[in-house]
Amino acid sequence: MVDLSLVIIALDEEHNISRCIKSVPFAKEVIVVDSGSKDKTKQVVESLGAKFLYKEWKSFGDQKKFASDQAKSGWILSLDADEWLSEGLQEEIKQIIDNDGFGKNVFRMRRMSRYLGCWIKHGGWYPDWQTRLYKAGFAGWDDNETIHETLKTKEKPSRLWGIMYHIPFDGIKDQMDSNFRYAKLLAERKLKDGVKICCPAKIIIKTISKFFENYILKSGWRDGIAGFIIAVNSAHSYMVQMYTIYIESTKGRTDV
Repeated sequence: MVDLSLVIIALDEEHNISRCIKSVPFAKEVIVVDSGSKDKTKQVVESLGAKFLYKEWKSFGDQKKFASDQAKSGWILSLDADEWLSEGLQEEIKQIIDNDGFGKNVFRMRRMSRYLGCWIKHGGWYPDWQTRLYKAGFAGWDDNETIHETLKTKEKPSRLWGIMYHIPFDGIKDQMDSNFRYAKLLAERKLKDGVKICCPAKIIIKTISKFFENYILKSGWRDGIAGFIIAVNSAHSYMVQMYTIYIESTKGRTDV
């Protein structure tokens, strides 16, 4: 065991959580914070000797901050239940902690996602750098972040070269459902920041541009049909987000 706490947030993850926990077998403690699973997540977690805690859902940032606050080790690794470490990354992390970070305190790693049976390596999905490993006290989560939460730190994160694997969606429908939820959350955040869209033509142009960016400029076409579907769904999510902002921006106007 090394001086590491693995912290995970989960909801109905009985099919993923075991893989995630088992990919960090050297952790001194494993803490899973659940927001109300209806499946057997709790039973799976406890069968693996991990600590299971319940916390009512408020936001991604709030959930991750609470999970990390429970950690008692000198180093913290934060993962989602649908993520796991490659063997190479496992060894890299052990060396980092055994050598007290080689003078560094915060680390980020590459995340590679699998979608429709393919490992996606283009279209903006890879390398998807994620800052997740840090010495306690040198980074933390913002409990006000509702989506796309990022670890806050005053240091420039150092890179690890092993890969963290990820299965973000069960299929196309799951991706589309998630896109609707995330588009709404992103729109709410942008509206709160004062963003407005009053021209419908902008929505059309930006949606087409988003597809072109992911499929052509970021080489999504190299991932075959999966890359095409990702680009289409990304553009669709962006369209929903902008349309939501447009509706709120033009409320009360009679000229639209």
